[in-house]
This record gives sequence, structure tokens and C-alpha cells, in this order.
Amino acid sequence: MANRRPPPRRRPAARRPARRPARRTTPLRRRRSRRQQHRDNQLLLLGFGAVAGLALVWTVISWLLVNWWALVILGAVAAVGGTVWVHRYRQQQAWDRVRQQALRYGLPQLDALHHRDFEYAIRDLMLRDGCTDARQIGGAGDNGADVLATDPLGRAWVIQVKHRKDGDRGSPIGTPDLQRVNGTARQLYGADVVLVVTNGRFSTRCAPLAAQLHMHLADRRTLATWASGGRPLWELLPKIPPPRKGR
Repeated sequence: MANRRPPPRRRPAARRPARRPARRTTPLRRRRSRRQQHRDNQLLLLGFGAVAGLALVWTVISWLLVNWWALVILGAVAAVGGTVWVHRYRQQQAWDRVRQQALRYGLPQLDALHHRDFEYAIRDLMLRDGCTDARQIGGAGDNGADVLATDPLGRAWVIQVKHRKDGDRGSPIGTPDLQRVNGTARQLYGADVVLVVTNGRFSTRCAPLAAQLHMHLADRRTLATWASGGRPLWELLPKIPPPRKGR
């Protein structure tokens, strides 16, 4: 029996190292890179804009230094334009004063107003009478004051405005309204004159309380005389205090 050679041994195949999965860019990093690129683009555009602006300014300055006569013409035009503007502004102020002095209101007009518009009407009447700083402040947090003004003699007025849609046929103004404005008018606003004005009427208790509190009341009749005529309110109210010393 012939000798048979043993079959050759097969070497085991070499194991290949396992491939690591490719590292993926997370969406957060992508967002960051896009934001950074956007910012870089913005900075680049700003840089180009700044350089272009400086170049334009330098070109204009260089041209003006050579053509100095243009500066003279521009200065003359600016002077004429400024003079015309000042003249028109003063003329407008004069017309406004004339309109204010001619301001008149009838009681039907005042009755038809919204309560906020009634406050503005009282402000306009104070402006008409020379209170150049009269202003409406009524609204939330007004602490009982609707109109503030300083008359030509330097007295500070704090006015509470009460509108009645039905005029003197509506509900009367009561003492709580007087007490409310009296508690804040002098302490918060430094009032010399504290006034409550209405197109309606006051209750019978208001007049004695107003005298005790050194307040003033303007009812429908007083309002009609003031709004339709040319006399200032302080000439229609009794016992208006004189201006403080030093004013």
C-alpha cells in the first residue's frame, strides 16, 4: 500500500480588524458651524461697508477742500432755510395764541364730550387764559388730579374734572370727590389752588366742606361763564389765594 501524504493544513484566515463606524456630525455642530459662517459673512459685509463709507467720506472731503466755494453756497442756503423756518415757527406760535385766546365753548358742546375730551377742553381753557404749561394728566394713577397748570401770577393749579352726560340733571358731585383730590393736591403736586370743575352740579354738602378745606368749586353756571367768555377762571372764583412769595 502506497504511502499517502497527509493533506496540507489550511491556515485560518486572518481576522480583519473591525471597522469603526464613521463619526457623524451631530445636528448641533452643523447648526453652530452655519451660525458661525453667517456671523463671519455679516462681519465681512460690515467691514466692506465701513471701508466703502470711509472712502466716500474721504472723497467728499477732498472734493470740498478743492471746491471750497461749494461750502459757501451750502452755508448760505442753510442760513436762508434756517431763517425761513424760524419765521414760520414764530408765526405758527402767534397763530396758536390767537386761536387759544379766541377759544369759546358752549354748554351743549361740553355736555356732548367724552369725559376724557372734557379734561382736554379744561386744559385748553387754561391755556387760553395764559397758563402756558397747562397739561392733562387724568387717567390711571392720576391721584385725583386731571389737569395741572400754573397761572400768569405763578400759582400752581390742580384741577379735578367731573363730567356729567346729562349736565345738571345727572347725579351730583359728592364730598368723596373733594376729599380725594384734597388728600393729594398739595402733598403730591404742591398746589396753591385746588379746584373741582363740572358741567353738572354739586351736592349741598360740598360747599361747606370746600370752604373748610380751602378748595374751590366751579359748577355748571361758573363753567358756562368761563368757557363762553374771555375772563380767566381766577377772576370768577372767590377768595383765590395770592401767589406765594418768591414766585
